[in-house]
Amino acid sequence: MYAVVIGGGKVGLNLTRELLAKGTEVTLIESRRDRYLRMDAELGFVVQYGDGTELWVLERAGIQRADLVVAVTGDDEDNILICQIARDKYQVERFISRVNNPRNRQYFELLDIRPAFSATDLILRLIEHEVPDYGLVHLLDLPDEQLEVIEIVVCEGCRAAGLEVQQLELPEGSIVISVLRDEGGFVPKADTVINAGDEVLVCLDPGLEPQVTALFEAAK
Repeated sequence: MYAVVIGGGKVGLNLTRELLAKGTEVTLIESRRDRYLRMDAELGFVVQYGDGTELWVLERAGIQRADLVVAVTGDDEDNILICQIARDKYQVERFISRVNNPRNRQYFELLDIRPAFSATDLILRLIEHEVPDYGLVHLLDLPDEQLEVIEIVVCEGCRAAGLEVQQLELPEGSIVISVLRDEGGFVPKADTVINAGDEVLVCLDPGLEPQVTALFEAAK
């Protein structure tokens, strides 16, 4: 695989190091000369100096043959533009973008720049996972595959508590894929009983979340 990474901040530099360690061919583009010089001393020819929104810079880096483009600059507008260029001009099939301001995510989605990740969103999901009061955590969204994975805490007195998995009235397009208890997680069987306090992972089609969560929430 050949990857072009645009943006040599901490994210871009560490990502490049990890990709190189896995044997991936990588070119890292950085527009700040002071950063470029520091990284050039470490990585040598892997790093190129230039503005990743300029066509000639991208072509010099070999974007024409790239299997993957990763835009992780500190500017959301640049990241959007880089991904659009990679997709529309050079027909790069796989691209990933960083979202610096979570409020800008809607623009990435509007322009079909996916996947786009936000460090703020990732940290929030970790907080949700570690703080039981949140109850529901979105672990994974796969819009292209039309799938989601959510984690739900089974509340005392909910409709699901005490039922076997096969007895759950889950809507079509959803399935329990894992149960987490004090002793650890496991893939449930049809006769596995769901207990209050369990954490269940459910894979579901988009739009089914309200119907699914209603089974595991306390009756109002």
